[in-house]
Amino acid sequence: MRRLSTVLISTTLALGLPLMAAAHDDDIDKINGTARVEAGQHAGDVSSVNGSVEIGDNAVVQKASTVNGSVDLGTHAQASEVGTVNGAITLGASTHVRGEVNAVNGHIQLGQNADVGGKLDNVNGAIELDAAHVAGGIETVSGDITVGANSRVEGGILVDKPSGWFHSNSRNPVIVIGPHAVVQGTLEFRREVELKVSDSAQIGPVKGATPVKFSGATP
Repeated sequence: MRRLSTVLISTTLALGLPLMAAAHDDDIDKINGTARVEAGQHAGDVSSVNGSVEIGDNAVVQKASTVNGSVDLGTHAQASEVGTVNGAITLGASTHVRGEVNAVNGHIQLGQNADVGGKLDNVNGAIELDAAHVAGGIETVSGDITVGANSRVEGGILVDKPSGWFHSNSRNPVIVIGPHAVVQGTLEFRREVELKVSDSAQIGPVKGATPVKFSGATP
């Protein structure tokens, strides 16, 4: 994959920097345990190595990241970037992330009206959008992708083939484009997938797969 092959290295280095450099007064850095920002509060970079990151409702932070643990943003929370290596990412309703959201091994879920200004990507784990918006495209290797009803994606979708130390299982990823969802840009599949597209959805050109139409809420 164009970018995911370097995610683990770049994410780990980025997380390590606050431990070696002078941290800003409003940064929150943990080695073990949960790094938390309470509802309505503001902070700088919020990170952990072995622990989760929790950003409360209406809180505003810069980067929210961890190595081993989940990252959760509450309702109406804001961040510049979100990332984890091993763990899930959950963006609550009406959250806004200005840049990228990425995981290596972990499920990524976007709640209603969540908005991501950059790319949304992982290697292993499902990606789910619930009436959400992604401006920079979606990429994965082995994860299922559900672009749920009334969601919008610009920048297309890429499902890459495994390479290097990334190994996928034998199961083909399932890609679902739900009712009234819109995917602008190319849907490119470099490995075999099951592509299921609602008859009310709008999608761009498809490379490497044959769409199967469905009616109703789900395939």
